[in-house]
Amino acid sequence: MKRFIPLAALMLSGCLFGGGGNDRLPPPPRRPVGAPPITLNLPTSRETQMCYADLSREAVRYSPLPDRDYGGGCDVIGAVQLIDIGVPVTGLKAMRCGLAEEFIGWTRNAVAPAAYQILGSRLVKIETYGTYACRNTIGTATERLSGHALANAVDVSAFILADGRRVSIEGDWRSDNGDVRRFLDVIHTSACKRFGTVLSPDYNAAHRNHLHLEDDHKSFCR
Repeated sequence: MKRFIPLAALMLSGCLFGGGGNDRLPPPPRRPVGAPPITLNLPTSRETQMCYADLSREAVRYSPLPDRDYGGGCDVIGAVQLIDIGVPVTGLKAMRCGLAEEFIGWTRNAVAPAAYQILGSRLVKIETYGTYACRNTIGTATERLSGHALANAVDVSAFILADGRRVSIEGDWRSDNGDVRRFLDVIHTSACKRFGTVLSPDYNAAHRNHLHLEDDHKSFCR
C-alpha cells in the first residue's frame, strides 16, 4: 500500500477478514443484462488476500464481500465494503479491494494534508456519488462498460471541512478563491499519479460535478 499518513486519533478495531474476493481470475461468463445476481464460488486470489492484509495493517475497518455476477458483464469480484477509514465517506458501496486501497491512500496522503495546509482546516467528510453501478460509460462516443460496472471506480463530489466549509467539484472547480482552486488542483494531480483513469469537469459535461477515480492501470488524466 502506498505511504499512509498516521492518524493519531484513529482508534479502530474489529477488522474483518475472509470470505469471497478474487481479481477476475478467471472472468465469469457473460450473462444477460437484468439476470438475477448469482454468487460465484471463486477462490480468493493472493493479490486480494494481500490487499486485505494491507487494509488491516493500516487500521481500516472493512468487510469482504461475496463475489457476484449481475449479468451483462457486470460483476463484483475481490471487493470490500469500507466501514471506517478515519474520515467518514458517503455513498460507498462495493469497491474492488485495490480501488479501496488507492482511495484510502489518496484520502490520507493527499486530500487531508492539502485541506489542512492550503485551506487551513481539517477534512471531516468526503461525499461521493457511489461506486458500483451496472452501466455503460457516460458522455463517450462509443458505448462500453463503465469501471463502475466492475466496482472499480468511485465518483467524488465534495469535501467537508471542520470549519463548516463544503468544497464541491461542481461549485468550486473554477472558484474565484485561489486557495480553493489550488486545493482542487493538488488533489486532482495527486489522483492522476495514483489512479489509472481520472476524469474531472475538464473532461466533459457528464463529469461537471465529480471526479471519476478508476483503478484500471491506465494513464488517462483529464
